[in-house]
Amino acid sequence: MKHRKIEFEGHSGATLAARLDLPEGPVRAAALFAHCFTCTKDLAAARRIAGRLAARGIAVLRFDFTGLGHSDGEFANTGFVSNVEDIRAAAEWMQSQDMAPQLLIGHSLGGAAVLAAASEIKGVRAVVTIGAPADPAHVLRHFSDALGSIRDKGKATVELAGRAFEIGRQLVDEVEQSRLTRHIGAMRAALLILHSPRDETVGIDNAATIFKAARHPKSFVTLDDADHLLTRAADAEYAAELIAAWAARYLVMADEPARADAPEGVVRVAEAEASGFRQDVVIDGKHQLVADEPEAMGGTDLGPSPYQLLAAGLGACTTMTLRMYARHKKIPLEHVACDVSHERRHRDDSEKADEGGKKVDVFNRVIRLEGDLTKDQRDSLLAIADKCPVHRTLHSSAEIRTRLA
Repeated sequence: MKHRKIEFEGHSGATLAARLDLPEGPVRAAALFAHCFTCTKDLAAARRIAGRLAARGIAVLRFDFTGLGHSDGEFANTGFVSNVEDIRAAAEWMQSQDMAPQLLIGHSLGGAAVLAAASEIKGVRAVVTIGAPADPAHVLRHFSDALGSIRDKGKATVELAGRAFEIGRQLVDEVEQSRLTRHIGAMRAALLILHSPRDETVGIDNAATIFKAARHPKSFVTLDDADHLLTRAADAEYAAELIAAWAARYLVMADEPARADAPEGVVRVAEAEASGFRQDVVIDGKHQLVADEPEAMGGTDLGPSPYQLLAAGLGACTTMTLRMYARHKKIPLEHVACDVSHERRHRDDSEKADEGGKKVDVFNRVIRLEGDLTKDQRDSLLAIADKCPVHRTLHSSAEIRTRLA
């Protein structure tokens, strides 16, 4: 994905820092991401979710709330209401750029804030919460020992996640007075709730309360043993894939125009992260896959390897070819499956021993046929497998031409 550094004016007039993650092609829809309490827009989970949405043509704006990250302003003078107002300000900036957000995503207290803001932002069609509290006052448990000082002196310094923050009375008063259920009930957007039953920061019972208060359509998906911040790459990637797939059902996506540099029939592969090997694969502008390498090879094992994808292509072409042949010949083939494995073998041990050289790529194919088939029918199906187009391509000498764009 591409990105732009953005600045816009927050609720108090302070300049807020943001990052706009953009798809490689045209923007087909837009989303707004609100981070968790005392976190920033650069949280790893937020980055992964934005990347997955961008791969599907959805631009994502993620910003630092007032006084956090790279944004100006005093965090001690902010509260829950100001967070909601910052979200509205971010949405207004997006609207001014012809990218009105249809999707709001909020993590933890950011999830509570998007629930409060959703009904007041025009054009919002879907909302996603990740580990969100049903009651904003839930955040007070993280610095309960300092509540007396905050009320008496107006502010106090507390340590959260190993960092010192100055918490003001405004935040305490606002979260104590907030009633989120009425905002949830007034929301007309579809809702997806993601929450881990092992979340030790915000308990799973919060998800149940939010779900009960919301109107349909609403969905809940457990994040299994993920932690609150989705620090494991696999957990963040799982959440990202869920959000991308679910949102596509509710967003109004602009048609993707034909592009001169990516006409029909092109498979585009682009790095998802320069630090690893994970790749985003887009086929004909509409089908998405992920390619990766195993952890032993320095990857994150979040998708099949290139050779596994190649084996999948051979297997799929084989079973399709057998099905087409069975239909044409009216063979009672009930089901077909094909297992494909790949290995590098010394030519002396392969069928190409007489061609010289040391090693050759070998694809081992095991075909399973089900149905009331005669021996002649099974033999003919086995023979036709070698005539599938991908088999022919791999078996012949393919020519690959490469140039710089």
